[in-house]
Amino acid sequence: MSKFRAVIFDMDGVIVDSEPRHERAFFEVIEEIGYGNRHGVVFSEYVGRTDTDLWKDFVARNKPEQPLEELLVRKRLKVLDILLRDEPLFPGLYELVRTLAQTHVLGLASGSERCIVDAVLGLRDLRQFFKATMSGSDITHGKPAPDIFLKTAAQLGVAPGDCVVIEDSKPGIAAGLAAGMTVIAITNTHPGQELANAHHVVSSYDEIGRLLAG
Repeated sequence: MSKFRAVIFDMDGVIVDSEPRHERAFFEVIEEIGYGNRHGVVFSEYVGRTDTDLWKDFVARNKPEQPLEELLVRKRLKVLDILLRDEPLFPGLYELVRTLAQTHVLGLASGSERCIVDAVLGLRDLRQFFKATMSGSDITHGKPAPDIFLKTAAQLGVAPGDCVVIEDSKPGIAAGLAAGMTVIAITNTHPGQELANAHHVVSSYDEIGRLLAG
């Protein structure tokens, strides 16, 4: 797969082990506002999607007194605190990124808000390796729409067909395929059988390195 010029990483569940931390922050907020046991939201259905999607559905279902923007801010602050405290980079991720940056241009395409993307990029100075970074704040339609991957490729100056996407979620895989990119799925969040639509399914960062070095 060495013919590919660019590698585009998802962030949550690929760069940082943040999905359980997003979930924890969400449930802390809804507990605080009195919906701990009656929110009607299945958090796992929102993995790979934006916080705005999650909270819009919560508001539509429950009609809390707090406005959407306040709920977004409250969860955002909790997630930032957790990520900066835990620094939950996946083992092997930093070494993979550092190695790939020597042979490919790298992009990051995350449905998270820009402030969270920036906080993660500050961990171990990951920012130095990425030529383009996109957040959920930079697009109108989140995954499974292909917009964020197409916009990242455009920022990198690389045609979609020359890009490889690293994903962990089903909406992310769908977005990468819709963008016309090759998709490698890693089993950080879902078992392999749920990621079978990807071109390649792996369980470690070493496997990704070997695929992209081939």
